[in-house]
Amino acid sequence: MTVLKFTLLPFRFLIVTVCVISLTYSTFACTAINLTAKDGTVIAGRTMEWGFEMKWELLALPKGTEIEISAPSDLNLPVTKLSSKYAFVGIAPAILEGSPAFLEGQNEAGLGMSGNFLPQFTEFQTVTAEDKQYVSIVNFGRLTLGMFGSVKELRNEIRKYKVWYDPSEVKGLQTAPWLHFVFTDRSGESIVIEFVKGEMMIHDNVADVLTNAPTYDWHLLNVRNYLSLSDESQASVMIEGTTVNELGQGGGLLGLPADYTPPARFVRATYLRNFATQPAGSSDAIQLMGHLLNNVDIPLGVAKTKEGEQTVIDYTQWIVIKDLSNNQWKIANYANRTNFIQIDLNRVFRSNKTMRWMINDLPYPSNDMTSELIK
Repeated sequence: MTVLKFTLLPFRFLIVTVCVISLTYSTFACTAINLTAKDGTVIAGRTMEWGFEMKWELLALPKGTEIEISAPSDLNLPVTKLSSKYAFVGIAPAILEGSPAFLEGQNEAGLGMSGNFLPQFTEFQTVTAEDKQYVSIVNFGRLTLGMFGSVKELRNEIRKYKVWYDPSEVKGLQTAPWLHFVFTDRSGESIVIEFVKGEMMIHDNVADVLTNAPTYDWHLLNVRNYLSLSDESQASVMIEGTTVNELGQGGGLLGLPADYTPPARFVRATYLRNFATQPAGSSDAIQLMGHLLNNVDIPLGVAKTKEGEQTVIDYTQWIVIKDLSNNQWKIANYANRTNFIQIDLNRVFRSNKTMRWMINDLPYPSNDMTSELIK
């Protein structure tokens, strides 16, 4: 029987990320999971659910890309323009005007990031006239992927920045960017960064899973309600001299929540990642990640919210599986859920080009399309 542990596991097992964002709190959902294979390969996966057309765009930015560090305009504080230390790829909603707000990404050093929605609990920091380092939440993904090569470095340096939000920065969206982030590097180290009551909170990602509201520490406590779950079932019981056999394996997971709320997805992803057999290497780990993501994938039409006369339907708009150790990506949209596009990020980074592709316009179905993408 496998025992669930809420300490740093002997092997960092998986990352799954599912994210759902729309106009109401009830329609937002994100899930993240980390996976480490026996050979040390670290895999990060994510699904993105949304109820509206966001014009998702995949961008590649070379080393030396400009990163703007600014404060709210009414403070008249200096604007600093940094030159990125690392090339990176990221995904942002093109519907948002101005600088791309990255909710997903990976840099050439193997640092991966996924931004998940955290409504009702997020309160960003307040920048004052005395502060020297600050960054808008819109540019937070660009800063972290462009300037930091590991979780250790990020943990040590990111607290120096005040992360703020102003509604004037987000044009084209009907909701504020209430976000928390999971960062994982190729060592398997992983942290969750949240902004709660005006403070930056950094949690060790001991469950290797992240969903949405409530906050990360709440989810860890909630998982304790399911300690009776097991990967083993009882084959038979004797009742008054009669042997009653199980109908099939899997009874140990009776009570595993199957809905799409953030607490249910956190519990489901946590237990499945813990019970699954550790993969041998990258190929097996990617396959396992695909199976795990299938357990949080939302088919069109099964998750709805009424907003007045409008019905908002969340569904999985795209999925990314990131090999942080080898800089490889697999990506698929809803219409091609079983046909992943493969991208060799090492070749993309070596091209030293700024490139962008609409996720829905990638050449599905396909195997490795890197050569075509970086012509």
